[in-house]
Amino acid sequence: MTTQTKPIEAYSLPTPNGQKVHIMLEELGVPWNYHRIDIGKGEQFTPEFLAISPNNKIPAIVDPEGPGGEAISIFESGAILKYLGLKFGEFYPTDARAQVKVDEWLFWQVGGFGPMLGQNNHFNVYAPEKIPYAQKRYTDETHRLFRVLNTQLAGKEFIAGDYSIADIASIGWAQSWERYGITREEYPHALAWIERLNARPAVARGLALGKETPSSDLSKDKDAQKILFNQR
Repeated sequence: MTTQTKPIEAYSLPTPNGQKVHIMLEELGVPWNYHRIDIGKGEQFTPEFLAISPNNKIPAIVDPEGPGGEAISIFESGAILKYLGLKFGEFYPTDARAQVKVDEWLFWQVGGFGPMLGQNNHFNVYAPEKIPYAQKRYTDETHRLFRVLNTQLAGKEFIAGDYSIADIASIGWAQSWERYGITREEYPHALAWIERLNARPAVARGLALGKETPSSDLSKDKDAQKILFNQR
């Protein structure tokens, strides 16, 4: 396994997408530092942050020991997970067929599970105007995606076989299952998987990190909360 002598710098928040990186770094056990990007204060638009995350979204990382020993910055949570998995040879397989399976479910999360649950949350919780069509559309899609996940996990402990970045990518988003009307009776395999992952110490640490110092802006500002849940 590749060793890391200088800390990886992670710019993030305790959102489902930020938690992916927190969990991965905790699972790897490498040195890293957490830098809170206070979106309530617009810190995602500073030149310093845009230099490493031009889409002004968290998370982003800077690895001072990147390829060739030179520093590298990476934005987009899926890209970060793949980079770290490949660099350290952990939670991302070396076999080409197994890589395809992990990639399928990583991109399923990035392209569907996260954005659709985010839209569900937006239209059902934060939208100033309740739009029944949008509420039903994203509620139905949330249940469809949980059904896909539940089917995939039948007879399996983890999404793509062995524990991988596919699981790490999805667990933060799955935490709010009760909010979405997901039931243990209808989705038993998905709920058992959530419990299995939550029992991992690194997952628990990654999910908790950053929540102990909430931004006063976010706790009061609904617009900031909407931004937070739409971080992708």
